[in-house]
Amino acid sequence: MQSNRSIDAGTTPALRRRRLLLALAAAPFAAGLSFVPRAALAARQAVIEGRDRWLFPGWESYVDDDTPACLKTVDLIAAAAGKLAAHGIRCTIVVAPLKARAAADKLPEGNALSPALAQRYASMLAHGKQAGLDFVDAVAALGNVDTSQDSTYIRADYHWSAHTAEAVADAAADRLLAAGTLPGELAAPPALGEWTETMDFGDLATLLAPERRRAIGKDRFIVREQADGGGLLADATPVVQVVGNSMVQPYLGFPQRLAHTLARPVGLTWTFGDTGPWKTLLNYLESPGFAAQKPQALVWQFNEGQMAYGPGASGQWDAPSIMAEGAWLDRVEKALAR
Repeated sequence: MQSNRSIDAGTTPALRRRRLLLALAAAPFAAGLSFVPRAALAARQAVIEGRDRWLFPGWESYVDDDTPACLKTVDLIAAAAGKLAAHGIRCTIVVAPLKARAAADKLPEGNALSPALAQRYASMLAHGKQAGLDFVDAVAALGNVDTSQDSTYIRADYHWSAHTAEAVADAAADRLLAAGTLPGELAAPPALGEWTETMDFGDLATLLAPERRRAIGKDRFIVREQADGGGLLADATPVVQVVGNSMVQPYLGFPQRLAHTLARPVGLTWTFGDTGPWKTLLNYLESPGFAAQKPQALVWQFNEGQMAYGPGASGQWDAPSIMAEGAWLDRVEKALAR
């Protein structure tokens, strides 16, 4: 599921957007619909129950050290960002922190991030900066979330909260503005809707047996209603394009907040995590919209738990998404040269 248009917060009612977030619950293990990596499909009940009824994805280790593989992935990202820059497109990288990192105090009693995992995000950030990448420190952005109003991640869900999505979007906007002036005159910032709250089961809770799901209970989903007076520059040509997974889907508000903070048109291409970041980028670069009008900047979003896996990681992505690293880079270059 993806979108290649500028964001319009007014076109998708909150309930419908919530159903996008819960697509996993409707078809838990259908190819292409899940945030769950392919290797995790066999472990369909791999949900870790932490303190205070918090749930964590069991397929994302908070103990095993895969930092070298993650740094290799950062090098591949840098190679792609270099190709984008050669065609006049600035690239800003956002890596959504591991839920176990963001809510380490909610891990099961006696459990903690291993020392190597505790340092992994900082290592990727430092390596990216050495490679010349414009890397958002999303871990630091977590400190800007008012946790008296909301948690940084949704208690029994895989995703970060809408408040975190907005805090990271603001951090991405800061990086984009620090890199240079974006084209076009500043307009009045597009309106954001009022905060609203609904109760529903988180997507991790839907993986549990019915009796455990009832014991875990429903979550508070605090998101914005559609803004009065229409959407966020929906008919304008995007100056900035967001490419990522369900962390940046419209329901959680990342692209809307980015458009609001920048006062510029923001486009979005997103897929569930099963597709992977490599194919998702190609989906955008090979699209007619990109060929017709290239953006000034691209915000490319990843999940920390998938950073060890390149485009050829068999068993991680759905079959159409898997390709050799060299072939992937060739397709990036070909799409940019159109």
